[in-house]
Amino acid sequence: QVQLVESGGGLVQAGGSLRLSCAASGMLSIFNGMGWYRQAPGKERELVATITSSGYTDYTDSVKGRFTISGDNAKNQVYLQMNSLKPEDTAVYYCYARRNALDYWGKGTLVTVSA
Repeated sequence: QVQLVESGGGLVQAGGSLRLSCAASGMLSIFNGMGWYRQAPGKERELVATITSSGYTDYTDSVKGRFTISGDNAKNQVYLQMNSLKPEDTAVYYCYARRNALDYWGKGTLVTVSA
């Protein structure tokens, strides 16, 4: 019933930028919160950024000042603008949404940052 589809991943050099997009099948207003996780090879999935229905945003310390999460209610999309990318940002990035204590996940998009 809920589908999340990520796009925008790719290969960039250190210091470059990418913008990830997450298209939701439903209106963003039905979700309590949305955000982005990432999982690097051999590591556990970690929370990167979140945004609430009221527009409040939060970030993990390692990306503060470099990444920006935003939402477009008209397009039912959430974005992650990634600037000043570092090799340590290399990971599969997953979009997620939470509604009434239920979690929904996209299939992920790969971001590779070369040194």
